[in-house]
Amino acid sequence: MDTSVETLPVTPKVAAILIARNQAEELRRALRALEGSERRELLEILVVDCASSDETAAVADEFPGVTVLRLPQHFGATKALNIATRTARAEFLFLLSPEVEVAPGTVAGLAEKLEAHADTAAVCPLFIDDGGKAVARMRRWPDRESLAPVQGGGELDWTPLTEETLAQEECVVLYPGREALMVRRQFVAGMNYFDERFGEYWADADLAMQIRRAGRKIRLYPGIRAVWHAVAKAEPDDVAYKSDRILGAAALLGKHTGFLAGLGFRWGAIFNALIRFDFSLFSALLGGRKVGTEASRSYPT
Repeated sequence: MDTSVETLPVTPKVAAILIARNQAEELRRALRALEGSERRELLEILVVDCASSDETAAVADEFPGVTVLRLPQHFGATKALNIATRTARAEFLFLLSPEVEVAPGTVAGLAEKLEAHADTAAVCPLFIDDGGKAVARMRRWPDRESLAPVQGGGELDWTPLTEETLAQEECVVLYPGREALMVRRQFVAGMNYFDERFGEYWADADLAMQIRRAGRKIRLYPGIRAVWHAVAKAEPDDVAYKSDRILGAAALLGKHTGFLAGLGFRWGAIFNALIRFDFSLFSALLGGRKVGTEASRSYPT
């Protein structure tokens, strides 16, 4: 009689979610680092390929333990996040940019911290550059004042972390972005997942604002680190991405500050585009164009 105990499948603790588009080399480096994580058996890795035209999807196939979700068209990062979140089985979601290379203890360390603090909805590591120097910056809180450059076609400014903050074992931050953010899946489900009024941008800002509104915290742990290989790159279809960033900022203000604030932001951006004779952006803003708009019209949700 066989008395051996059948090995049951291990339920993952953390689901690493990478949204990739034409980032083959970055993705390969990120996945290789994740595969070297401590307690790898408790880590679920999901890659959403947003209709890449390079070898991104093929790179993901090089790693047998990775689940690849291929989208026929690029619907924007927010929809991709929702597809991956609903697919994930783990308790914690680790939103990770392909440009980030984790250390072996990064994922396990963040999961341990998140599990230990009931008042905390999300945690993040400290970024370092290729030379090991701290990349000490956070995004500015997205209020009307800080979003003013976005209305004119720019981007949200960064704010540095002080040396005093970096010397602490942990600190509370407001808006770290989603380059390496571990969040409770239950919290994301409780806010009815990511708001798909956002296309490529601002779903992470909305998450940060929802966390603050709920009285929960986002904690940064300077002793837990990851390398951010951030590179400046041109965005494809520049008008769609610029329009998406502006319209998303307007939607963010409308959602958290009031309808009139969002409407005023949008019409201010439309007027700015008109007086600059940027008729392509003017038309895109007027028509509500965002990343994934055309794709969503031709693909059932």
